[in-house]
Amino acid sequence: MNATSEPKPVREENAIVLDHLEHGYPFEQATVKTPIVQALGLDHLTLLELIPKKGVILQPMHKVYIGEGKREEIHHIKGKISAEKLTATAANTLHEAVEDIVTAQEARFVEFFNKAQPLSMRMHQLELLPGVGKKHMWEVLNARKEKPFENLEDIKERVKLLPDPKQLIVKRIISEIEGKEKYRVFTS
Repeated sequence: MNATSEPKPVREENAIVLDHLEHGYPFEQATVKTPIVQALGLDHLTLLELIPKKGVILQPMHKVYIGEGKREEIHHIKGKISAEKLTATAANTLHEAVEDIVTAQEARFVEFFNKAQPLSMRMHQLELLPGVGKKHMWEVLNARKEKPFENLEDIKERVKLLPDPKQLIVKRIISEIEGKEKYRVFTS
């Protein structure tokens, strides 16, 4: 890569539907309202607004392909959206969608526990997880020194008194999506 080339934009290949507004946003002033799908990207955990193909009805938690090739259900990606723009249904579905993603991509999140590094002399990446302080951080570091963690259940068993690792990750991801965090660990 040469010095003048820009980094490739983050692109999602698949997304999970959070809500489908068949008649567009109710507050939209246009006479012909465009159907909108609010979704969460599976790889980079990006909130997206999608335009479905004509006549397609999508339910929350349905996975859709949004990559470069032929799309079955989605016409195009309108763009990224902020958490404030989510409908009540989308906001309620977000937690379940994030839990599904963490379960499906467990190895990715276990790797975080196995490879997390210090951010500074006083702060470690593990401390970015809600409820993880110095004591839990040292317990995780000492346990992974003995042997890398194999799965989330392994972390739960070997690091006593640590809150449920899966829920720690889910809470952190939602907090990042909502824009409440200075550092992004899991989202783009």
